[in-house]
Amino acid sequence: MRYIGVSHSVLNEFSELVDRCHVSNVANLILCITDSPFCDKLRALELSDTRQRLTQVNQVLNRYLKMIHATSANTQNEMLFDNIRRKFYLLQEVNSISYHQQIEGTHVFKTSAQDDEEIMELVRKLNQAKLPEYAVVAIHRDLNRLRKLPESSSDSAVLRIYIEYIADLPWQTMSPAELYISSVKKQLDADHFGIHHVKKRILEYLSVLKVKEDAKPPIICFVGPPGVGKTTLGMSIATALKRKFHRMSLGGVRDEAEIRGHRRTYVGALPGLFIHGMRQCGVQNPVFLLDEIDKLVQGTHQGDPAAALLEVLDPAQNATFTDHFLNLPYDLSKVLFVATANSLDTIPRPLLDRMEVIHLDGYTFNEKLHIAQSHLLPKQIEAHGLSFLSLDIPDQVVMHVAEKYTRESGVRGLERLMASICRYKCQEYTNLDEAGQLKLFKRAVELNDIELILGAEPFDDDVLESEELPGVITGLAYSSSGNGGIMFVEASKMPGSGNLHLTGSLGDVIQESAKLALSWVKSNAYRLKLTCNSKENLVGHDDIHIHFPSGAISKNGPSAGVTLVCAIVSLYSGYHVSPTTAMTGEISLRGRVLPVGGIKEKVVSAHRAGIRKIILPFRNRKDVEEDVPDNVKDDIQFVFAKSIWDVLEAALIMNQNDKWSHRIYESRL
Repeated sequence: MRYIGVSHSVLNEFSELVDRCHVSNVANLILCITDSPFCDKLRALELSDTRQRLTQVNQVLNRYLKMIHATSANTQNEMLFDNIRRKFYLLQEVNSISYHQQIEGTHVFKTSAQDDEEIMELVRKLNQAKLPEYAVVAIHRDLNRLRKLPESSSDSAVLRIYIEYIADLPWQTMSPAELYISSVKKQLDADHFGIHHVKKRILEYLSVLKVKEDAKPPIICFVGPPGVGKTTLGMSIATALKRKFHRMSLGGVRDEAEIRGHRRTYVGALPGLFIHGMRQCGVQNPVFLLDEIDKLVQGTHQGDPAAALLEVLDPAQNATFTDHFLNLPYDLSKVLFVATANSLDTIPRPLLDRMEVIHLDGYTFNEKLHIAQSHLLPKQIEAHGLSFLSLDIPDQVVMHVAEKYTRESGVRGLERLMASICRYKCQEYTNLDEAGQLKLFKRAVELNDIELILGAEPFDDDVLESEELPGVITGLAYSSSGNGGIMFVEASKMPGSGNLHLTGSLGDVIQESAKLALSWVKSNAYRLKLTCNSKENLVGHDDIHIHFPSGAISKNGPSAGVTLVCAIVSLYSGYHVSPTTAMTGEISLRGRVLPVGGIKEKVVSAHRAGIRKIILPFRNRKDVEEDVPDNVKDDIQFVFAKSIWDVLEAALIMNQNDKWSHRIYESRL
């Protein structure tokens, strides 16, 4: 019986049974265990003589053992179990696990002789899961209920899935904590170029974790335009930490049950995304990437998923996160959550308060060049099978493609263009190979070939105005794609009744800035020597028209305030502003210059366009010192203005005798 999968403990019990029972009953039991043909079993039962029956059973058993020996030899001694023998095996395994756990003093689940094979497997998994005490009490009750339910009932299927999830979840399993800060820094530098403030924050957390192993991980939210590497940065963090990584796309999630799970009263109920992710990872401390958290659907009749995330992303509450399907507290405090978003405007304030926001700006063209040569080109050359050709795409070609064919903050469009170049070279190689003219194949891509490969250039460089005209000012702009650029403001006056006309596809905010600029100029016209007395209306007999070129492009934002003031003052005073001078900044009604965003992108784009003097708000000085590259700072003269008077004095080209001597200073008393 040892060859048919019966364990030693069962054999010992069987030996004791043989001593107590009649030999005929023992023969019947042996005959029942074997998988002999039905006719052989019937022939043995038809014999009434005990000796003849034992002889027949002995012959049947010998044939069955020979068959097992032959089958084992053909299948490399693999044990074949039928339902009864597998049940014996599982029962002994479960009992063995239970015995060892009783010795260790842990909670155990026991099997009964009436349990089927699936329940025995569930009990074995539950014993290995090391459940907490509160979970053991609840699962004992549900396991006993499952034993009483028929398999065909819907409650049985839901309850079985529920216990399987409980058994498969990691309750105490952790990833090995081997932290080497130097190797993590090398990993981050190899995967991402720049973004030093992000790397610094990650290394700070890892340093704390190395000193204090039970430190609570931060909840980080990367905010930036598409294609700047937010998702890949989360993957790099998981790789550097040597932890399991799970990406969870929240874009379009509209049902609260997708976060908290469905209650088991529903047919086909399942847990939420977080419990499902923990089951897939199999450890308690993975890295969860909450992708596109700003695109959660809010205000539906199916609940608010953003509100359900409040418990998950609160370090004080996620240690007892309760999924509706599990109906048991589950510890998520060891999970490192990394969220990504394109904008903070659509994230509810309570949810945003629970996350540490780190902004990722768009890449400059120099950074795109480095990323393309380090990552994008090797990846595309390998993907197109051109490694053996040693394809050469020089830096000037990559820079030309980035400047003339892309207007994006990230590098996805640039990667597609690099793929187009590789496909063109593949086609050129195959055509020359079929024609037997491989000697004509050029491994280097030249600048003259780009227009043939990619077509006409869709974008032009920003070009400065060559004429110095009053009322024409160069401003700095920041697009929604994360790119900076220069923007011209043109002001003109005509006979009228003091109306202000604005054109150029302008939004509400920039229109308010224009009205604010005109109000400030009118209130300070006498001090600016634009009127003869303080009671005179500057624009009483004029209409002012302010136009922003490129009318097909929508424009909005407060950063054109100082540019609009300079345009109106220049128009009425007759003093012009140098074409190589640009400015940006928001203004208040009192004439204060307020800080704006996108300084790095604006300054780099202005430097590329030939600007040599930039007027910025004083409170943006730190952005220039921290973010702007040194080679750009060396070529540009920066003027940091606290008030609009500082802007006008730095921008307008005027005689020393014509400068204003009467200025209003804000009291600090």
